[in-house]
Amino acid sequence: MGSALKGEERKYWDEWIHGRDRHAAEELVQRYMPLVFYHVQRLSATLPSSVPKDELVSLGLVGLYDALEKFDPSRDLKFDTYASFRIRGAILDGLRKEDWLPRSMRDKAKKIEEAIERLEQRHMRSVTAKEIAAELGMTEEEVQAAASETFFSHWLPLGQTTVDEDEGLLAVRDDRAPLPEEQIVKQEMIEKLAEAIGQLNEKEQLVISLFYKEELTFTEIGSLLHLSTSRISQIHAKALWKLRRFFEKEP
Repeated sequence: MGSALKGEERKYWDEWIHGRDRHAAEELVQRYMPLVFYHVQRLSATLPSSVPKDELVSLGLVGLYDALEKFDPSRDLKFDTYASFRIRGAILDGLRKEDWLPRSMRDKAKKIEEAIERLEQRHMRSVTAKEIAAELGMTEEEVQAAASETFFSHWLPLGQTTVDEDEGLLAVRDDRAPLPEEQIVKQEMIEKLAEAIGQLNEKEQLVISLFYKEELTFTEIGSLLHLSTSRISQIHAKALWKLRRFFEKEP
């Protein structure tokens, strides 16, 4: 695991790897808990407010324990990197198995979809969130927030990301290798998502890129763009609204 480990941490790793010492495992879990909190914070920013953070932390802990059990220190891969994929994967797997959207949110989403259909038939064109909000007596922000929350309930990432061997790291993959047809579907989804993002305005594309690619928080993005955190959240919600509308129009 490299010479950068401090003496005490190296001791815990040796005791865990060679003797499966449970006390050493608990110490290592405590040391790597910030990884769990980091991924919970990032994922919760894109999930419905009804998803309790303590549940995400519990799921992330499952991933961290799994990483400790399966990590092979003889391979050229940092534990932080390996654990991150296991933690994120465990959280996403748990989310896929549960329906976290409350009935009230699903009812609101249904009303929005019905309003969209009415307005598009009335105007014979695509309608904006502002027009939908006026139709339903809601604010534009409420419409966009409801759309983004239901968007993510249906578009949770498919499987874990891989680490490219070209970057000098060993690939980390889901235990269940995807079937060829699943890989094709996933690639098509990636291409459609890229096309959809290309239709966002410059600021929306920048926020999406900084949040999902560069992994900055809304606060960090706001500081970079000289905007408030709440404004970044609004831009993010509006971008997700547009992405949802794009996919709804796809055959």
